[in-house]
Amino acid sequence: MRITLLLKLLAVNLPVIVAAMAVVWFAVDILGANYFSTLMEQYGINPDDTHRMFIESIHRYLLQASVAAVVIAVLLSFLLTRRVLKPLAAMQQATRRLARGDYTARAEPASRDELGDLAEAFNQMAAGLERGERLRRAMVADVAHELRTPLTNLRGYLEAIADGVIEPDRETLDMLQAEILRLVRLVDDLHNLSQAEIADATLKRERLDLPRIVEAALALERPVLDRAGVAVEVEIPDNAKRLMADEDKLAQVLGNLVRNARQYTPANGHIRIAAARAGGRTKITVGNSDPVEALEDLPHIFERFYRVDKSRSRASGGAGIGLAIVKSLVEAHGGRVAAQSRDGWTEVSIELPD
Repeated sequence: MRITLLLKLLAVNLPVIVAAMAVVWFAVDILGANYFSTLMEQYGINPDDTHRMFIESIHRYLLQASVAAVVIAVLLSFLLTRRVLKPLAAMQQATRRLARGDYTARAEPASRDELGDLAEAFNQMAAGLERGERLRRAMVADVAHELRTPLTNLRGYLEAIADGVIEPDRETLDMLQAEILRLVRLVDDLHNLSQAEIADATLKRERLDLPRIVEAALALERPVLDRAGVAVEVEIPDNAKRLMADEDKLAQVLGNLVRNARQYTPANGHIRIAAARAGGRTKITVGNSDPVEALEDLPHIFERFYRVDKSRSRASGGAGIGLAIVKSLVEAHGGRVAAQSRDGWTEVSIELPD
C-alpha cells in the first residue's frame, strides 16, 4: 500500500483530534478558570494572583497533554489504519499479478465488511478472466487442430501434383474441393459462433409462428432424412405455437438442433420435436432415437469443439460448434439449454422467455 493513502487517512484523523483538544482547552481555560475565580471570591481570597497561577499551570499541563495526546493518537491511527489497509495492500499485489497475466491471483477476504466484499468481487472477476483465458487458449488449440488436417491434406496432394506423383484427375480434384469446403464450413461456423456470443446486442424480438420455423428447419434436412429412412414427429400444442424471439436466430438454433439430431440418428430411426408452454416460457425439445452411452458427455455437449462420438470423422460429424452456437443464441434471449438421455432417446431442449 502506497504511503500516500496512509498519510491521507492520518490527515483525516488529525482535524478530529485537534477539534477535540480545542474543546477541552476551551472548557478548562474559560469555564474552569471562571469557576475557580468564583470560588476564590466566595471564600474572600484575592483571585488575581491565584487565578494567574492557575491559568499558567493549566496552560502548561494542557500543552503537555496535547502533545502527548497527538503523539499517541497519531501512533494508534498509524497502526490501526495500516491494519485496516492491509487487505487493500494484498489486493494491490494480486491486481499487479493479474495485470501481468497471472490469472490465478486471488485476494484473501480478511473481513466481512466492505473490504471483504471487494475482495470477493475481485476474486470473481479474476476467476472469470481465468476461465475466459482458459477457453481462449483451448479454442485456439482446437481451431489449430481442426485446420491442421485439411490443410495438411491439401498441401500433401498439391505437392504430389506439382511433383508429378499424382495426376490431377477428377477424383483428386473432387477430394481437394471437399477439403476446401471443410475449411469453409469451419470458418463459417467460427464466424457464426462469434456472432452468437454477441447476439444480445442485435436481437430483434417479434411474435413468431413456431411451426413455420420448425418446418423450414426440417425442409433443409428432409432429403438426407428421407434417404436414411428417419421418421420425424412434430408435436406443438396451440398454446406454444406463438413465441417472442429473433426470427433469424431462432431459425439458426432450430436448424442446428435438427442437424445435430440427424447426424446422430441411426438409419430408420426417429426424430421428435416437441414444444410446451408453462410459466411464461416456451420449451422446445429436439430428440433422436439414439441414447448417449456415456452420460458424462452430456454436460459438455454445449462446449466448443466437443463431440460425443470421438470416432466419427470431422467431415461427417462436424467440428462440434453447432450446439455451442445454440447455447450462445438461447442465452442471448435470456433462455437456457439442457440435454438428457433416457428411455432410448437423446433430447436437447431450449427454454425461451416471453
